[in-house]
Amino acid sequence: MSRTASPEAIDMEALRRKYAEEREKRLRPEGNQQFRAPKGDLAHFLDDPHAKPSERAPIEEEIDVAVLGSGFGGLVAAGRLRELGLPRIRLIDQAGGVGGTWYWNQYPGARCDIESYIYLPLLEETGYMPTEKYAGAPEIREHTQRIADHFELTPDILLHTRLTDARWDEASARWIVHTDRGDRLAARFICASTGPLPRLKLPGVPGIERFQGHSFHSSRWDYAYTGGDETGGMTNLADKRVGIIGTGCTGIQIVPFLAKDAQELFVFQRTPSTIDPRNNRPTDPEWVKTLKPGWQLERMENFNNLTWYRQQPKDMVGDAWTDLFHRTSEHIMTADDPSKLTDEDYARFNDLANFEKMNALRSRIDALVEDPETAEALKPWYRFFCKRPTFHDEYLQTFNRENVTLVDTKGQGVERITERGVVVDGQEYELDCLIYATGFEVGTEYTQRTNFEAIGRGGRKLSEHWGKGMRTLHSYVTDGFPNLFFLQNAQGANTYNYTHMLDVIARHIKFVVGHMQETGFNTVEASPEAVDAWVEKVMEAAQGFVSSMDGCTPGFYNFEGQISSGDLSQIFYAGGPHEIFKTLDAAREQGELEGLKLGNASG
Repeated sequence: MSRTASPEAIDMEALRRKYAEEREKRLRPEGNQQFRAPKGDLAHFLDDPHAKPSERAPIEEEIDVAVLGSGFGGLVAAGRLRELGLPRIRLIDQAGGVGGTWYWNQYPGARCDIESYIYLPLLEETGYMPTEKYAGAPEIREHTQRIADHFELTPDILLHTRLTDARWDEASARWIVHTDRGDRLAARFICASTGPLPRLKLPGVPGIERFQGHSFHSSRWDYAYTGGDETGGMTNLADKRVGIIGTGCTGIQIVPFLAKDAQELFVFQRTPSTIDPRNNRPTDPEWVKTLKPGWQLERMENFNNLTWYRQQPKDMVGDAWTDLFHRTSEHIMTADDPSKLTDEDYARFNDLANFEKMNALRSRIDALVEDPETAEALKPWYRFFCKRPTFHDEYLQTFNRENVTLVDTKGQGVERITERGVVVDGQEYELDCLIYATGFEVGTEYTQRTNFEAIGRGGRKLSEHWGKGMRTLHSYVTDGFPNLFFLQNAQGANTYNYTHMLDVIARHIKFVVGHMQETGFNTVEASPEAVDAWVEKVMEAAQGFVSSMDGCTPGFYNFEGQISSGDLSQIFYAGGPHEIFKTLDAAREQGELEGLKLGNASG
């Protein structure tokens, strides 16, 4: 039976008004500035609870590549460059182990919400198959170590190490890299893979320093205090009143575990998330036997195409990420002649499918949450994809427990924090432990988020070069900074499966470096003209993204509701990833480096 409804069955105008009302409640003039950075009296929130730095002597050496970050981006880039035969690759990371996001996010219940078979990169190369459709954090972290071991990177990773300075030396054609451990590395190339969410943020709530109970950020989970591990069993919370601020994808995963172990749990909610079923299941060994070489890339591309509304013969992944596409397609097929539909027709069908999708999610809440008032407070009133979708099979039912209280701030957020607890609408909730599941910085300046400052040709700083907006060619290279590559989606491909984009860029960096090896050039950078043209194209495409997100509830996708005045140079290329992938694929097939300048410095 079709899941779609006729336009008459949904009052779209009434829903639009409701969405606008809910958005207005949450708008704040300070936008991204409503959050606080963990510095000064709050710097302890950055401490690594998982590993202590070990003593080592400073390193001074010449290397082929310095890779900043040992998450999936850094590991994939290093692995692809290792395939070229580059022997001297150093990865530099402030964490105490590999994994990037998956090193830091060791909170109970952490799990990927993109299918494991497409999210975990290099499965075929490493000969590994995930145990579940959606792998848990320990398994994902093990896979990051597997990649490091497979490409023989592990001995050369510098952990608990922060880059302090990277300066281009024209005479040697090297990047001179210094770290806070006294290292001096002369690198032919730098690959900066600091991740899209490298720096945690805290809510800008008055009194955050005053709380006398125990507190920590979800990305620095304190098992010494809670007891247990990522599977739960936090027995130390049995006599504790626990509060958690944040109900995004992290909070959604944590709450059911806290509810089972804490004496009382208070969930402070500003904006509810959309929550689709996860429907996780073990990997079918019989299905694995049917896979042929190249299966992972094929599956990645199939998912990417469907999430960008490109018709495919089959939905290989078949989960809630593509549900909206299928709903829209069903409406399109009801037209008398789909080939004659206008852009306005497609927009109307998409709107209808979106309202249907959100109605279905709200109905799911009514079906699972027993208390009508709580159910109503948990309902999201905005367009699907205004906030990052979440997936869970236990979160909503958690609010049926007697020891769990949803504190709905009605869009206003927490009022203040006191020595004893959290105040919402004048009422104080006394707590023993307060957990911040408030995410990471998005939309702030690149050099601020990543603590990465490069000094390129002529002593020009990257922060100055990007002072009026980010400047790249296809996201991965810029002008004036030779042999410096970025792995990011800013000004690049936006894929819901982030690791797919990382591998596309890593393979292209491998191609560029390989071309240099073959031709004898030792420097590469983008031409200013190519960068200018690409930035102009990014900014033009951004206008459509602004239109689609401007009416959304505040969140990190739209600069907390201030997208019209945000730095649009930092968003992805809104024309879709296919154009970028096609351009890069064609360059590799034709052996061309259009937009890049090759040269020979004296080194």
